Amino acid sequence: MGLSLVPSRALLGLAAPAITVEVHLANGLPSFTLVGLAEVEVKEARERVRSALLNSGLTFPHNQRITVNLAPADLPKDSGRFDLPIALGILAASGQIDGARLAGWEFAGELSLSGALRPVRGALAMAAALRGLQPAPRLVLPPGSADEAALVPGLAVYRAAHLLDVVAQFVPGADGAAPTDGWARVPAADRAPEPRYPDLADVKGQAAARRALEIAAAGGHSLLMMGPPGSGKSMLAQRFAGLLPPMDEDAALQSAAIASLGGSFELAHWGQRPTRAPHHTASAVALVGGGSPPRPGEISLADGGVLFLDELPEFPRAALGALREPLESGRIHISRAARRAEFPARFQLIAAMNPCPCGQLGARPDGRQPRCRCTPDQVARYQGRLSGPLLDRIDLHIEVPQLAPDELLAAAAGEPSAVVRARCVAARERALARQGEPNQALQGQALDTHLQLDPAAAAFASSAAARLGWSARATHRALKVARTIADLASSHATTVAHVAEAIQYRRVLRAAPG
Repeated sequence: MGLSLVPSRALLGLAAPAITVEVHLANGLPSFTLVGLAEVEVKEARERVRSALLNSGLTFPHNQRITVNLAPADLPKDSGRFDLPIALGILAASGQIDGARLAGWEFAGELSLSGALRPVRGALAMAAALRGLQPAPRLVLPPGSADEAALVPGLAVYRAAHLLDVVAQFVPGADGAAPTDGWARVPAADRAPEPRYPDLADVKGQAAARRALEIAAAGGHSLLMMGPPGSGKSMLAQRFAGLLPPMDEDAALQSAAIASLGGSFELAHWGQRPTRAPHHTASAVALVGGGSPPRPGEISLADGGVLFLDELPEFPRAALGALREPLESGRIHISRAARRAEFPARFQLIAAMNPCPCGQLGARPDGRQPRCRCTPDQVARYQGRLSGPLLDRIDLHIEVPQLAPDELLAAAAGEPSAVVRARCVAARERALARQGEPNQALQGQALDTHLQLDPAAAAFASSAAARLGWSARATHRALKVARTIADLASSHATTVAHVAEAIQYRRVLRAAPG
């Protein structure tokens, strides 16, 4: 009898493929059938939609056979985002709203039993999918979700608080109701002021560690810090994001879209580089992502920012092994029985660990700290939890010693983050102007071309790698760090001094067999 089509969007990883909600009303035994590879929460929309229509004073076609198809049928659908388009499809098919006027709009929103609209995950991913379409459809979303979507420039995003607010725009003969508290176009969001991060000036002493953080930020390198408890490793890691260059609009949108998928995005954090710090009991799935449908893990939520792994040897070995691919490629591929998703994972790894199980190895023997009682075999087993292949992929290894109380109290405040960040940004801009990517991303012939290693430095690096037993990957990592040190020094060539400093940042741990 009646047929209506309502556009919407699904979520598949970070993509938001188009979905058409087809609603057909026909004579026959009363029923409400929902098809189209829908998960349980989507099928439960039948009861939410029925109650929302009745409690909103609208007519639900009890005496007809209702068939809802979510097309294409082979694309998985999840969450309650299809409640609003299903309700609008039923209203259009039954003649309560003008179905022809739904063209050029897209809808998503979860309905409460009263008809109020609740936010949905992935609003930014939906908006980003519309960004390249000409003309771009107008997007209707619940409060909260609409504010997220408005961060994407050039889109017409409307906020609707209740089902009746949407219905009022599409009743037959209406040209659209005036804006109300429940229905309004969301203005384009202004970029927030410069994000605020904890200041590196809070860290007293630790000149070597501060230097390593600066090199890591300038070149995009990963960093491992080893030292006793209380030496300042976590404090340093929490201030690392403030040394990185400001995010451009595309990077900020991608980071926010991933956070929106995970349900953790806040408008106040727009443009702020994330710092994720999962507990050491986190599983491999928690780190890389997974589930059905696949959702981003900690490494994807840290995209564009920092992944801080404290107590690194305490993480499950499988979880640490899963870091190898994203550290190299900057992406993670999640494959499940019937689904496959790809998420960006271009993060900077900052890891911290104790030197031994008790943590006191190398601490000052001044009587104020307990002495280390770990045997050499215990220390070797503890450090051996980190495989050689993983250590090879971490560019800088540094030791963070414990400061004596009198040194700590007498030390002056260090350089603020803004000063250090200015040097890091300048060094990274030199690298981008020379090769178009940060030094950490150099591979193969590009590394040979842009390293600009002078003959004495090449001989020194070859001799050091042979004496230290480095793999080819470890050697290349050290040379990338040397190139970053040269950029910080505004040097055109990579010299012996730069290589020598880079070598000092790979001698804390001896890689265990992989």
